[in-house]
Amino acid sequence: MPVLSKLKDKGYDIIPIMSSNVYTINTRFGEAQYWKDEVERITGNKILYTLPDVEPIGPKNLLDMIVVAPCTGNTLAKLANGISDTSVTMACKSQWRNQKPVVLAISTNDGLGINMQNIAKLMVNKNVYFVPFGQDNPTAKPKSLVSDMTLVPDAINAALKYQQLQPVIITYR
Repeated sequence: MPVLSKLKDKGYDIIPIMSSNVYTINTRFGEAQYWKDEVERITGNKILYTLPDVEPIGPKNLLDMIVVAPCTGNTLAKLANGISDTSVTMACKSQWRNQKPVVLAISTNDGLGINMQNIAKLMVNKNVYFVPFGQDNPTAKPKSLVSDMTLVPDAINAALKYQQLQPVIITYR
């Protein structure tokens, strides 16, 4: 949430998009209602969470950019393989249709495992940019990769110029 607040303070108009799972399921990370309330409070906009909510993004060319934060391994796999069965993946596909940037802030326990192939597939695609990432806990979770969320604003600025923020692979802080 600190990144969302920082972006809002910088004047960004943030249209929040959540998968229906994040929108409805309580997890160890908190109650769904808490996250919905916080995101809508910070952004001042209603959350788009259904496929019909996000369908107009492409045809109406509604957004300058999409930032997926956090981008899970599941979402990485879907994006890398052209699967658009959630509001988030459909919104990203719509951006690519309009040749606009999508910034991915990865957070996955298998980034150096099976999901490495998906990161590689996406890395070479046009209009896909990554928030720099590294191993967050190499001893306990040797295949885990997490983006440094404090770099989201810099990654956005670079992506708006159609550039990848460098270095992509960092020592995680």
